[in-house]
Amino acid sequence: MLLERIYDEDLAQAGYFIGCQAKSEAVVIDARRDISEYQALAAKHGMRIVAVTETHIHADYLSGTRELAAATGAEVYVSGEGGTEWQYGFEAQRLYDTDTITIGNITIQARHTPGHTPEHLVFLVTDGAFANEPGYLVSGDFVFAGDLGRPDLLDEAAGGVDTRFEGARQLFTSLRKVFLNLPDHVQVHPGHGSGSACGKALGALPSTTVGYERAHAWWSRHLAADDEQAFIEELLDGQPDAHAYFARMKKQNKQGPVVLGQRSPVAELTIDEVAERLQHDEITFVDTRLPAQAHQGTVAGSLNIPDGPKTVTHAAWAYDPETDARPLVLLADGQGAAQSIADRLLRVGIDQTAGYVTTIEGLPRFVPPVIEPSDLADFDAALLLDVRHRGEYAAGHIPGAQQLSAARVLWHQDQLPGSGSIVTYCQSGMRNTVAASALRRAGHHVVELKGSYNAWRESQSEPQTQNTLA
Repeated sequence: MLLERIYDEDLAQAGYFIGCQAKSEAVVIDARRDISEYQALAAKHGMRIVAVTETHIHADYLSGTRELAAATGAEVYVSGEGGTEWQYGFEAQRLYDTDTITIGNITIQARHTPGHTPEHLVFLVTDGAFANEPGYLVSGDFVFAGDLGRPDLLDEAAGGVDTRFEGARQLFTSLRKVFLNLPDHVQVHPGHGSGSACGKALGALPSTTVGYERAHAWWSRHLAADDEQAFIEELLDGQPDAHAYFARMKKQNKQGPVVLGQRSPVAELTIDEVAERLQHDEITFVDTRLPAQAHQGTVAGSLNIPDGPKTVTHAAWAYDPETDARPLVLLADGQGAAQSIADRLLRVGIDQTAGYVTTIEGLPRFVPPVIEPSDLADFDAALLLDVRHRGEYAAGHIPGAQQLSAARVLWHQDQLPGSGSIVTYCQSGMRNTVAASALRRAGHHVVELKGSYNAWRESQSEPQTQNTLA
């Protein structure tokens, strides 16, 4: 048996390629939308992808299940659990608790584990050439290394009302019914790692075991004591801000993401063409340089989304394709860099990349305004906005600041003043630059605090002036 983990560092998301060498067939679980890596794995091992499936209706990225099936002819399997409100809106084989997918000697059994979402499945994998019992668990957003999938996302990002409490109770039951009935040796391969917003304390380990989690995970003591209420309280306490774009992902994944098929390479555009389209407000320019470079001068009306470890996440914060039909034009070092960015943006449903340029010379120029921490007290701002997460804000913030995370600010402009300057800050400046550029494009006058919270804190000569209360 072959089991390969395909991991996206940006979204902290894992998919799995499970293959039977004897039959040269494979199943892919939780594929992302740019599918070349799965196809390359199949070619490398001389296998054919015959089935694609997923653990649940994802919120943090756009599923590649339909895309991969269309490209390979594979059969699609999705959860049939969770009730009528949680049924997928496209044609596929439905999986229910204990149903199986078989390829050669490998059996993949679905188990219904509601809690993170009502329809959630995990997959128990048995390598029949080696054993007659499961040895592996692809756990999706059920159990992570050191943590559990959060049950409050339906409230935070999908319009639910107090569904978190029922989700937490379901998670408690799912752990007792499924997870704790597995042997200690079963390897657990989760759907996310450290940095994902789908949990609050995910470990960075790529896998764990049932026995290790049973012995050491925070939740195990509540299960051992059969204390459901204490479990619920600890599970729900301190969950991070959910990204606002999760609501769009939920909707699109439930309906079925558009299948793109073969795409044309991202083309280089002329400066004159881009300048004309900017003049007519037909495109969204994306400056992919680091904030320090963009602050020296960027394109008027552009978004600053640096090309780096969090490009996809930041893009989903700053650009909403449901409300902005203007396609993206990327500033990139060349075709390869532009293509890489465009491919990654597909993972959050940003498909509208019109092309790229390699310079901003000849385009309308804009220098983003910044303010030194030493000048902040005397600056007449309509709002001082902290775009960090709630937990960061609670641990310490600039007095008088209002918190609204960068992941949510574009969708909650009703909480911002209609006029006057907004001074924004994050921890060190990266998230702040992304959020500030998005708000400027939405029509707000935004001034960035240079160096953000770290610089302000260092500027305080008297430690007691720092407000450390929530």
